Amino acid sequence: MKNVIKRFADGTLALYVVAVTLVTTVFLFLPVFITILMAFDARDYLGPFPPPGFSLQWFYRLWHNDYLLKGLYTSIQVAASATVLATCVGTLAALALSRMNRSRDLIASIFLSPLVMPGVVMGFAMLMFFSAFQLMSPFTRLAAGHLIIAIPYAIRLTLIGLMGINESLREAALGLGANERQAFFTVTLPLAKNSIAAGAIFAFAFSMDDLAISLFLSDYKTYTLPVALVGLMRASFDLTIAATAVVLVALTLVLLFTLDRVIGLERAIGQDIHKA
Repeated sequence: MKNVIKRFADGTLALYVVAVTLVTTVFLFLPVFITILMAFDARDYLGPFPPPGFSLQWFYRLWHNDYLLKGLYTSIQVAASATVLATCVGTLAALALSRMNRSRDLIASIFLSPLVMPGVVMGFAMLMFFSAFQLMSPFTRLAAGHLIIAIPYAIRLTLIGLMGINESLREAALGLGANERQAFFTVTLPLAKNSIAAGAIFAFAFSMDDLAISLFLSDYKTYTLPVALVGLMRASFDLTIAATAVVLVALTLVLLFTLDRVIGLERAIGQDIHKA
């Protein structure tokens, strides 16, 4: 009898888990699905869902919208600049952290603190800080602000890869006559390259998506795509915004596919262990 009750309880629990998973999946992906369908709406206005027909007119308008294209171009420039700098700085910081025995967790928490800091607070603080340097251009302010939010991703993922490398491999290289620089470029860097690439991909993705910091650091000439979308929503809300959202979703999928090919999603989120 107890076994029957246990099997029934296990089956009921599994059913609840499946139901919760299904509801959560629908809740997360239904808005994206509706946005994608509305981006192909054949109507010239924002009408009720579902659309009666489908067309590429909103993507055509996006392609000829100088305001949004300028924001996209600025976002790519800022994200690329922040990603390159964050990857270099993050790799060096992660290398130093991986060789620390004391205070590693404390220092790592300081580096990763921008991940838990509210974006509005960081944006306002950066605006007040950069206002003291009037010679800095808006693009420089944006790149510096995005660098601060990109570095934690580079450090975190690179550190995962470095901590998974067996220390005996570096010691073997040193024992064979290599110096520290040679051991780093011939042993450590090749083993950690996947984690470094994953950190760069995450840094680029979150830089492209940032809104809170960009709102404070942009001006009417230099602005990112999320800022342009907010401005367009306030001025004239149309389905060009939905078409832009589809483009961003496609870019995100490309980045996720690249990340999966480079290191694997499970290893990027979990651990990257290299065995001797």
